[in-house]
Amino acid sequence: MKIMPNRMDRGFFKYQEEFESKAVEVLQSGWYVLGKEVSAFEEEFSEYTGSKYCVGLASGLDALWIAFRLLNIGKGDEVIVQGNTYIASVMGITINGATPVFVEPDEHFGMDSDKIEEKITGKTKAILVTHLYGMASRMDKIVEICRKYNLRLVEDCAQSHGACFNGKMTGTFGDVGCFSFYPSKNLGAFGDAGAVVVNDERLAKDFRIFRNYGSEKRYYNKVVGANSRLDELQAGLLRVRLSHMKEITDEKVKIAERYAREIKNKKIQLPTLLEGATCVWHQYVIRCEERDRLIDYLSEKEIGTIIHYPIPPHLAEAYQYLGHKEGFLPITEHLAKTVLSIPMYNGMTEEEQDYVIDSLNEFK
Repeated sequence: MKIMPNRMDRGFFKYQEEFESKAVEVLQSGWYVLGKEVSAFEEEFSEYTGSKYCVGLASGLDALWIAFRLLNIGKGDEVIVQGNTYIASVMGITINGATPVFVEPDEHFGMDSDKIEEKITGKTKAILVTHLYGMASRMDKIVEICRKYNLRLVEDCAQSHGACFNGKMTGTFGDVGCFSFYPSKNLGAFGDAGAVVVNDERLAKDFRIFRNYGSEKRYYNKVVGANSRLDELQAGLLRVRLSHMKEITDEKVKIAERYAREIKNKKIQLPTLLEGATCVWHQYVIRCEERDRLIDYLSEKEIGTIIHYPIPPHLAEAYQYLGHKEGFLPITEHLAKTVLSIPMYNGMTEEEQDYVIDSLNEFK
């Protein structure tokens, strides 16, 4: 049996008729940029998250860097970010000329809120939290710190559509919640797509202007903006998937619960949830001290895996200029050597789950 780490086609086939109908509807409409589908998706996604406003953008990375741009965070400013995040989080900071200040994660892969205050300086302007792998981070303490030090709070929710902390959805705790709808996400488009959610009307308006070449009125440009518009086709397809989000999330939770019950190998450390937090299981990430041998073993059994992520941003070639060396973030670096994402996707059959579980339990 051959099992891929992810099967995006399964999610398509499950709602194929609806996706195809919506695609044809959009194509026949003759309106492909910033039309009724984008407006409807923005309204529906803001309602889903519990935010006042949503602005559709071209990608999750655009959501991040434009957020910091519009919050006036740039050269000479510092932004606190967790070390084990995906590099796009850090790029959102550095594209604007600001400096990332790295904090180690806690045992649940989220930012360790107890290690934030020691990193705050007179240059600190914001905290960027990543809800990694679909797990909500400890937001009560982080919000408290932001208020204490008058810091902006940006949430990277690229993997956490629908995850909550103390009943409040990720993306709604701070100034801006940044979302990616890359095809592999629980709420995935069929190409690149993203959005922000905000509660500030003025900031929402700024995003709408900035995404469209800095233009509020066609050909009248208020600022030097970007071309970062969620297109009509992706918005329409996202509306279809959003209408099934409870079913999509519940299915992944059920698989994760089964993994937690039935994977018994002492060589494998399973993920755990923070008290008060929920997880939508964008990835199911285990840890193993013999990870490379485990990858080879699973590969022989035709079980695909992915490492999220093998190189921490502070050690990436792109960020050599920051001057960080190996050993700077030992917890983050150890995770990079031990984490492994095992198959987790909508439409995963019980037989496939059986095979993954049995294979992991037989690893010696």
